[in-house]
Amino acid sequence: MRFPGRDAIVATAGESIARGSRSFAAASKLFDPKTRERAWLLYAWCRRCDDIVDGQDHGHGMTRVADPAARLGEVRERTAAALAGEWVGDSAFDALRIVAAETGMPHRFAWDLIDGFALDAEDWRPQSEDDLLRYCYHVAGVVGCMMAVVMGVRPDNEAVLDRACDLGLAFQLANIARDIGEDAEAGRCYLPADWLAEMGLTAADPMADRNALAILGTRLADRAEGYEISARGGAAALSFRSAWAVLAAADIYGGIARKVRARGPQAWDSRTTTSGREKLGAIVKAWGEARRRAPTPRPAGLWTRPR
Repeated sequence: MRFPGRDAIVATAGESIARGSRSFAAASKLFDPKTRERAWLLYAWCRRCDDIVDGQDHGHGMTRVADPAARLGEVRERTAAALAGEWVGDSAFDALRIVAAETGMPHRFAWDLIDGFALDAEDWRPQSEDDLLRYCYHVAGVVGCMMAVVMGVRPDNEAVLDRACDLGLAFQLANIARDIGEDAEAGRCYLPADWLAEMGLTAADPMADRNALAILGTRLADRAEGYEISARGGAAALSFRSAWAVLAAADIYGGIARKVRARGPQAWDSRTTTSGREKLGAIVKAWGEARRRAPTPRPAGLWTRPR
């Protein structure tokens, strides 16, 4: 049997990111070619796992699946094969095989992400803010850690990986704020139970009071901004082009959280997005920020990922 080569797998991964995330696709163009290819490879695996577990296509059309345990088992089996260096026959999992081998990525990061998919498969709900942040680590913060390794950060550089994790947390908090309505339609709610109780809302119907929900949307946006600020302070550890991409992505995703906050109760009338012009503006702005980047201490009081 003839297997596709690396170039073909990279090309398929590039198509995947173009379909699945226009924001990440735009930011990835700022990487040097080798880093860009590896970022695409990593994205393809993350996207494919998420699609299998949620029964969707490149992040679209999420539905309740009848066999979540079986789907999760499929993801675990294919991931294990990829990390063992085996040909999987699924381009996204073969993408993981390539990027893990080329970067020396710790395998525990892949398993931490799959643990996040398991939480969704179990219809898990956060009870507290700490629960929420732990979930955000498993589905996004650890992806930040993996991306840092793709960008050349040593896997044992815990301080820089913490900043990379912070960026993933910021992205996920922004996504949760944006998608409260869509998640509710799919029977999911990622708002902590104690936050909901404080506002007189329930996980079964978080949209019942838009004014109360807007307070929680603002809280999510504020939390996202705090982790975004921390991540920006870690960009000095990266090469210029990687820092440029990271800072552009931070502005693009940060813009989503800021728009949710600004829209208030109307934030879920339509999907909050950043326009092509705004993305271009973020890229131009990030170029100057990357040129001036300097290390700053990680702010005190932020949640820290598990070791």
